[in-house]
Amino acid sequence: MSPSLILACLWALSANVIAMTPSKDYHWRNAYILIAIGIPILGYVTMQHGPWIGLLVLAGGCSVLRWPVIYLMRWLRRGAGRVEIKGPAE
Repeated sequence: MSPSLILACLWALSANVIAMTPSKDYHWRNAYILIAIGIPILGYVTMQHGPWIGLLVLAGGCSVLRWPVIYLMRWLRRGAGRVEIKGPAE
């Protein structure tokens, strides 16, 4: 097994162990840390194994971190990502 897949498996294992521990902030701080660590691992897996395996690892990460993904989709659907382009002041 390649080092990138070993890192991805260790990330998934640690995410599941973290999910089993109690937390006062509903694991949001842990989710931010897991996202910050998981993005480079996802890039490493994609670089070594191609986009299809990268998409599988991304789907696995999204299934573990489902609430941040749900809130991101709600935010995008609400239109908070829209940018208004205005012309010069007249």
